[in-house]
Amino acid sequence: MTLTGVVGESIGLLSGLILAAEQVAEKAAEESSGGLFDLDATLPVIAIQFLLLVAILNVTFFKPLTQAIDERDNYVRGSLAEAKERLRKSEELARQYGQELAAARRGAQDALLQAQAEANKLRNQQIAAAMAEGQTKVDAAKAEIEQQRQAAAEVLNTEVEVLSQQILRKLLGDLVNA
Repeated sequence: MTLTGVVGESIGLLSGLILAAEQVAEKAAEESSGGLFDLDATLPVIAIQFLLLVAILNVTFFKPLTQAIDERDNYVRGSLAEAKERLRKSEELARQYGQELAAARRGAQDALLQAQAEANKLRNQQIAAAMAEGQTKVDAAKAEIEQQRQAAAEVLNTEVEVLSQQILRKLLGDLVNA
């Protein structure tokens, strides 16, 4: 049976009970002289009507509503627990990725420092080699200059001797020849 069928049947039964209760109440009202509070057969009929209405509403309305609310509550709780678990996992992954990133940065920094140290070492070696080559060239140039100076000095000494001999001959020409 569907929910609408149960509700329709319950409404029909309820309306029948209400009509019966009204008829009993009318008969009781006709028989009594009526005060403000007449405690006659209408009170138990109204109490029975109320209890029947509560029972019918409980079966047709409150139980399905409560069940739907409970299902929704369970769904929300499950979704919340799943969301918390996902949040925990994402935070764990973020922490792990942060550590990996920091390690990668440290590695890159170490590699950069090592490359700079190697570059400085190579530069210093090249500078030292260039300085040694320069010093060798300077020494070779000094030696060549010294040789040229000595050769020039020898040439000048011979020329000075020849010139001094010529000067002596011209000045003392007769005395030197004799």
